[in-house]
Amino acid sequence: MATSLKNFADLQALQKQLAVEAELRAEQEQQRLEQEREIEREATLFRATVGNVKPLSVEERVLIDAPRPLPDARHHLADEQAALEESLSDEFSVETLMESDEELSFARNGVGQDVLRKLRRGAWVIQEQLDLHGLRTDEAREAVALFLRHALRKGYRCVRIIHGKGLGSVNKEPVLKKKVRNWLVQKEEVMAFCQARAAEGGSGALVVLLKG
Repeated sequence: MATSLKNFADLQALQKQLAVEAELRAEQEQQRLEQEREIEREATLFRATVGNVKPLSVEERVLIDAPRPLPDARHHLADEQAALEESLSDEFSVETLMESDEELSFARNGVGQDVLRKLRRGAWVIQEQLDLHGLRTDEAREAVALFLRHALRKGYRCVRIIHGKGLGSVNKEPVLKKKVRNWLVQKEEVMAFCQARAAEGGSGALVVLLKG
């Protein structure tokens, strides 16, 4: 009789353990599904907000051997919402921080002038671009913030932002040209930028070097 009771108790313990393990597996599966839904929502939000982002073909240029960041496997919708709410002020003026050349180049403190020279010469491969044509100022500001966040997650070092030459705007003035520069300087991950070369957009675009 004692042996039967012991076997029954062991069976109950085993059943309880199996039930706990099954519950744990169910919770893990639910978390996985929620993460997949969040990532899909992020991707949809990015595509809807940024719009025309085009991956570029790789050219034969100097590649910087810098370690890419580890992939972030657990994105949260709150992170993306925080990116949308990041403050990029239109009251900020970058003019005093610019290089006194016609291209109005910028390099953050600690970034050597040799980096700017290389950036002007096209030493880095442009890995992706954002075209702001047709966007209002508030839409462009949001698109730039999302684009930079996206580029950093991908581990990109060099990107292009096309702000346009203002040929289709009122008074033919490039409204976004100055604003984009002001926004970029406010982002700590932007190490330097300069006007694109003629073949890459000239005065209608910026080439941006991001923190590695």
